[in-house]
Amino acid sequence: MSWFTGLVVYFLIWWVVLFAVLPIGTHPSAEPDPASGFRGVPQRPQLWRKVLITTLVAAVVWGGADWLISSPYISFRHGYFAAPKDG
Repeated sequence: MSWFTGLVVYFLIWWVVLFAVLPIGTHPSAEPDPASGFRGVPQRPQLWRKVLITTLVAAVVWGGADWLISSPYISFRHGYFAAPKDG
């Protein structure tokens, strides 16, 4: 995989992992708004911590994806997933 393709794949993986990590450890505010009853956003979202966790998890997942893409186990050129040969 080229460096540009690797960067695009990493960004896509990072984005998906971010949405998986965001709800971890969040608690809504204890006091609801008196007018609407809405409890609002979390009091301490710890976004920098979640960005760091997302980056580390995405790096591990990207490493696995890079290994799988460059390995001979899944190939669209030969084997089970290959397109039928002309002829």
